[in-house]
Amino acid sequence: MPHPSVPDAADLFDPTLYADVRRPLLEAHTPPAWCYTSPAFYQREVERVFWREWQFLGRTDQVPNPGDYFSLTFAQVPIIIVRGADGVVRAFANTCRHRGSLLLDEGHGQCKAIVCPYHSWTYALDGRLAGTPDMELTQGFRADDYPLLPVRLETWAGFMFINFDPQAQPLSAFLGDLDDKVGMYGLGDMVLARRREYTIACNWKLWVENAKESYHIATVHKRTIQKYASAKRAGYAVEPTTGQYCVTFADHPTSMALLQGDTGFPVNPLLTGRREAAGTCAPLIYPSTYLACTIDCAWYLEVHPLGPSSMRLVHGALFPRAFLARPDFETLAANYYNRWDITTDEDIVASERQQKGLDSPYASAGRFCHREPLVHAIDNWILDRVLATDAQPASTAPTSTVTLNAMKEDTDAAHH
Repeated sequence: MPHPSVPDAADLFDPTLYADVRRPLLEAHTPPAWCYTSPAFYQREVERVFWREWQFLGRTDQVPNPGDYFSLTFAQVPIIIVRGADGVVRAFANTCRHRGSLLLDEGHGQCKAIVCPYHSWTYALDGRLAGTPDMELTQGFRADDYPLLPVRLETWAGFMFINFDPQAQPLSAFLGDLDDKVGMYGLGDMVLARRREYTIACNWKLWVENAKESYHIATVHKRTIQKYASAKRAGYAVEPTTGQYCVTFADHPTSMALLQGDTGFPVNPLLTGRREAAGTCAPLIYPSTYLACTIDCAWYLEVHPLGPSSMRLVHGALFPRAFLARPDFETLAANYYNRWDITTDEDIVASERQQKGLDSPYASAGRFCHREPLVHAIDNWILDRVLATDAQPASTAPTSTVTLNAMKEDTDAAHH
């Protein structure tokens, strides 16, 4: 018989339903299938995770000049990210203060001011309302009272993060000691050489979980990176952290960003004499930002939730600035792009198949393998927030003991 139906919305967030997920790794069950299919569960994630925690939305070099902008809808909120005339990058709600029209269509562009396409209210690049046609007869109206509504934006190492919660802790506190793990790679001086977007028919958590386990590599990537990136060939260790992220380090002599036998760039000169010159450090910044720093480059996975069974993936390729000046840059970079494109396509197939299986009325909770400690940690971090009581806001909910124990497991996790 099919498994029982999804609980009513009033009961869906009863902590007893998730008691088996909260157990230690080797005693725990995976989350119920409805965590990946239920519109109500997804909406709670939007409200408790994506509207309260710091979210990665690209690199500052996507808006290099004053007036450069991009607009998008993230977790149901239309926003604009724009570099001002003063050189400062800011984020705003993409809605006119007059009657709510969207100001800019989704995409990238360049402008001297932001002009509403409905009634031509005009905003300066710093959000000030600078033009209001025919408003002189409106009693008590002051343009200074109607600037664009700001969204918190802070940067770290060239990465931009936003937060919709004005009470949230600073980004530096959220990231904790992350800079101690990856600061030596010089990420702030790397260049975004290529950016690719994918729309994928799976729940956002499936992609995040997949990014942090090596269990699937021998099967999903058996014709590509399995030859050198499986747990049998690369030593993966979960490292302790202070901050809202988890991290693994893999020891291996060649670049994790190339298929075996392909030619690439030399080792990042900043890594000379360090253990990082022979390995890959791969943090997962909660809830959904994957970053991989290997010996000659770095790449990131930026995940945008679109619904219970849909997401957008952004893959970014980062190289040390000096490499881009090489005459053979494009030739060698193509080898990296080929590796990332192939393995991303393999993961898309696997994740979409998993979503279809979870949509079945027969889908039920499974059991964790010892090689999935960070999947367990990710799932419990999300439950910490989704199940938080009103008296304990999700933005300040403590990381569960289960999660901490899982992160301390000296076992493997993926770097692909």
